[in-house]
Amino acid sequence: MGKNQHVTPHPQGGWQVKGAGNQRATVRTATQAEARNIARTIAINNKSELVVHGTNGRIREKNSYGNDPHPPKG
Repeated sequence: MGKNQHVTPHPQGGWQVKGAGNQRATVRTATQAEARNIARTIAINNKSELVVHGTNGRIREKNSYGNDPHPPKG
C-alpha cells in the first residue's frame, strides 16, 4: 500500500497533490478538479486513499482505493 494522496490549496495559488508525509508537491494545478483527477489516478495505482481538502484546509472528501480501514458490513 502506497502513500495516501492529499489535494490541498497551494500556498502560491492553485492546487497541489501531495503524498502523505511529503514536503514537496507531486504536481501543482490551476483547479481543484484537475488536481483531484491526478491524485485519484495515483491513489488507484498505489492502492491508497484520496483525501480532498477544501480552501479552508478541512477534509471535504475521502475515498479508499485499496485497503479500506472501515469496510461496509455485509
